[in-house]
Amino acid sequence: MAQRSGRADLPLHGGRVPAWLGQRMSRLGAVIGEAIILHYGRDEFLRRLANPFWFQSFGAVMGMDWHSSGITTSVIGALKRGLSPRSRELGLHVCGGRGTHSRKTPGELTAIAHRVGFDGSELARASRLVAKVDSAAVQDGFQLYLHGFIVTDDGQWVVVQQGMNGALRQARRYHWQSEGLTSFVDAPHAAIEGRGGGTIVNLTDRRADASRRAQLDILGTLGPDGIARKAAALTEVPEPEPEPAPTSQLLLPHLVMPSHHDVRGEDVMLRRLRGALAAAAENGPRDFADVLLTPGVGARTVEALAMVAEVVHGTPYRFSDPARFSLAHGGKDGHPFPVPLKVYDETIRVMKSAVSQARLDNTDRLAALQRLDEQARRLERTASGPDFESFLAREREASPGYDGRTV
Repeated sequence: MAQRSGRADLPLHGGRVPAWLGQRMSRLGAVIGEAIILHYGRDEFLRRLANPFWFQSFGAVMGMDWHSSGITTSVIGALKRGLSPRSRELGLHVCGGRGTHSRKTPGELTAIAHRVGFDGSELARASRLVAKVDSAAVQDGFQLYLHGFIVTDDGQWVVVQQGMNGALRQARRYHWQSEGLTSFVDAPHAAIEGRGGGTIVNLTDRRADASRRAQLDILGTLGPDGIARKAAALTEVPEPEPEPAPTSQLLLPHLVMPSHHDVRGEDVMLRRLRGALAAAAENGPRDFADVLLTPGVGARTVEALAMVAEVVHGTPYRFSDPARFSLAHGGKDGHPFPVPLKVYDETIRVMKSAVSQARLDNTDRLAALQRLDEQARRLERTASGPDFESFLAREREASPGYDGRTV
């Protein structure tokens, strides 16, 4: 049975992703996704997308605002644009999106079903049910505005959808996964991100089974008009105190994304950052010798690749500090530093080359990325380096040379 895996606050951000970043996000997001599929398989890529901590880190390494709700929209959009041209080869399809795009999801699934052969009507029903549960069965004050449905050729899927609460200036992201799902109305979420907003009506909780059956009985006995009269008579009755959450829910990790725009030292696990920097300095020149002979590629690109390698190969516990991954390519709003376009473009080039070689059964470059990640884990135990503020100062000073850009 799929269970919740965590919560996080996502401050609402306005604005749009500029074309210079959106195009690069599509290319980098697609090549990272393809690297994971080639190395671990499609089901593992779905598991990553169902993990709210990994999902936030994935968006941060692509240059989005590291803490904001905009990561959800931009990641789904980037994957849809980047992976769609290769969907037949990869056997993976990204549907839906924000606003009107979300409402087109059932039609997209039906069209894909005609080409692939899975049950499109059943998946379209799953899409509608998922949206209905998070908009009606879970009444937590957040109105859905985004629905992304990622499905494989064999009918496995993940849904990532998001709601907003304008009064709180907060967003909540919901993760669903078909793996292990046996019921749409009995604790179905893989994860929910967001701060608690008071009493929540959650009819998907297992403890609400009696309530769901009673509601059906009442509807059959009284009818809609009778229910309305009974509800009016109860308006003066105080609401009971909400039942405390099960102990297992209290023990789940809670990712709280702060409202401040700048990345601070307390947002990052410094030993992990130093491990990545040390691995880039020690391992990079040996494993990327052919790459480093290319004019314009140097140690800074290998530092970014060390963080990309962790997104590809890291285990779940490694993503407890998503802010750290914004240190690969900065952020579009200038935090933690402007997006270094020269570094970003070289990261894409190296990753595309590695994935292209892997498609030809030459996995040396993907293996080099994995060794870079393994080396970072080993070195983080002993690596020393600059403090966080010194690291940021270095990046900001170097920004013009890397063609740093912000909105």
